[in-house]
Amino acid sequence: MKKSDFDFELPPELIAQVPLAERSASRMLLLNGATHALQDRLFRELPDFLRAGDLLVFNDTRVLPARLHGHKESGGVVEILIERITGAHEATVQLGVSKKPKEGGRIELADGSHAVVLGRDEGFFRLRFEAPEPLEKLLLKLGEMPLPPYIERHADAGDMERYQTVFAREPGAVAAPTAGLHFDEAMLAELRGRGVHFGYVTLHVGAGTFQPVRADDLKDHRMHSEWLNVGASLVEQIRRTRAAGGRVIAVGTTVVRALESASKDGELHPFAGETQIFIFPGYRFSSIDGLLTNFHLPQSTLLMLVSALAGRETILDAYRHAVEQRYRFFSYGDVMLILPAGA
Repeated sequence: MKKSDFDFELPPELIAQVPLAERSASRMLLLNGATHALQDRLFRELPDFLRAGDLLVFNDTRVLPARLHGHKESGGVVEILIERITGAHEATVQLGVSKKPKEGGRIELADGSHAVVLGRDEGFFRLRFEAPEPLEKLLLKLGEMPLPPYIERHADAGDMERYQTVFAREPGAVAAPTAGLHFDEAMLAELRGRGVHFGYVTLHVGAGTFQPVRADDLKDHRMHSEWLNVGASLVEQIRRTRAAGGRVIAVGTTVVRALESASKDGELHPFAGETQIFIFPGYRFSSIDGLLTNFHLPQSTLLMLVSALAGRETILDAYRHAVEQRYRFFSYGDVMLILPAGA
């Protein structure tokens, strides 16, 4: 398959630049896996489409304020986007700078501390931060939320809370698992009251999630690596859910990637480590029955994953409908619920 097979026309004004006043106020496009029928609904209606005994699986990663600003010794402005913390004072990063620094180059940060360039690995740089506190604490002091490149504004104080799920607890991501952003405490409480169960994976979303697919033939595309943890307790939860006739609904593509990475020969196993799984049409899922997901970029690996679940033409038809109906797209946008055949 070609990346051009996953293109669609998106008016720029449909790219959500700010979150809604309330998390759960989003619209929800319902896609029936059996009939491919679409319904325009509201996210607040989600409980009406779930059953007692269903299991929602969330990604509990916590987004770090991973964007830093500084300048080179020559005075040139530098933007640092943390990709991954690799030690108490070291990280792999992307650098926004007019002229790439050499090994040994120093970047001065806003508090007077420095980052030293240790080397370069493909498109990423390795930095050591010469600061008294660990890097996580330095980010909390100096960093800002790393809003995606299609949000054309600087992060503000409100993003510190809204670009974070209410159940985030494991710090390490530099991009939010955006399907989870729609849930507030009232929605979680209503779902619990209706007998819906919750489970959690951790997958630390990297900035590589926004990297474009450069290879035209999908077989030639190499995914960025992300760290995940699927615990034994969740594996048992899923086993019990399926045995009792319940459905496993992934909240976001990161959950799908985590669960499918932990699956072998159709069986889910506890797993902690790296994944570079690339899911596109032709892939056979073994861990989920349905998916709640935001709307994704044209030609993106996330659109390819969703197409693998529901069918490429079905998803592209749904996206055309979403454009016609003026749904809001991407991280701060609306949501789609894909329910399994027979739902």
